[in-house]
Amino acid sequence: MPEKNGIRHITIGASGDMFPQPADDCVLRSALRAGVGFPYECNSGGCGSCRFTLVSGDVEVLWEEAPGRSARDRRKNIYLGCQTRALGDLEIDVRLRQDADKQHRPSKRQARLVGLKDLTHDIREFQLEVDGPSSFLPGQYAIFEFDEGAARRCYSMSNLPNEKGIWDFQIKRVPDGLGTNHLFSLKEGAELSLDGPFGLAYVRPEAPRDVLCVAGGSGLSPMVSIARAIGLDPAHNKKRIHFFYGCRTVEDIAGQDYLEDLPGFGERIAYHPVISLPEHEKSRDWQGATGFIHEEVDRALGESVRDLEIYFAGPPPMAQAVQELLMLKHQVPFGQIHFDRFF
Repeated sequence: MPEKNGIRHITIGASGDMFPQPADDCVLRSALRAGVGFPYECNSGGCGSCRFTLVSGDVEVLWEEAPGRSARDRRKNIYLGCQTRALGDLEIDVRLRQDADKQHRPSKRQARLVGLKDLTHDIREFQLEVDGPSSFLPGQYAIFEFDEGAARRCYSMSNLPNEKGIWDFQIKRVPDGLGTNHLFSLKEGAELSLDGPFGLAYVRPEAPRDVLCVAGGSGLSPMVSIARAIGLDPAHNKKRIHFFYGCRTVEDIAGQDYLEDLPGFGERIAYHPVISLPEHEKSRDWQGATGFIHEEVDRALGESVRDLEIYFAGPPPMAQAVQELLMLKHQVPFGQIHFDRFF
């Protein structure tokens, strides 16, 4: 039987890269902590982006029913990096990413809850503080651990990297959701386990194009961070930012006050709220845009989306509809589109 403690060494056959995996970590996150460009998106077993082939060694599968791993994958000895733990030294095959963020390597830390702010009836901003600086790229996310690591949830930061150790998250309460029910019960002073940063849909300030941010629900959080990063950077103060936020009713609208603090709001920075339930009693007097968020983006911008650097985040159906609009209808080059799939 493999030992339960200690470090496992994982070798990538094609490249010869080697990285260590502690006994209580997984293959994917251990690779990222070592600066290895392992492919991934959701970090939770849904997307299948972190698939690798096991060449030799023994592993433990953390979630047998993970939808990102098919029956064919099981037959061909293919595993998910985020749901696999090495029980001893391994050799694997995987195609590494060259565009991975190797500067901000994720790490686990304890965080203190130092601030709470309700943005809507079901979205709350949680302000956490850690020892040391907060190092991440706007648009990235962190993983919260609950029940002593038995459950994990991914939430995106809404603020900017800073030396004070502050991490802000705008989180939507999910009915009967284990993670959000726990978070919404916390009081200031509570401690949480925070792991990050992760995510490949971070801001690309070097891109010369104007910017489109599309958010739905708590997808607001990373889009606010990206808009802040571009809007506050003097090197990019001529870029236009089109910020679309989709929600159900008027009482769900959020985010404008964060953009109003940016120089150029109302001139080069525009906020477009869209509600999908105009017939709801709380939306009775609404005079703004209605329908689905991707439809409003199409109505407002049309073919000009091809000239924009695009970021989006939100529920899977919204993200799928936006992706189809951009890639199928308007054939926006893939390199201009940035999003992380969550499930």
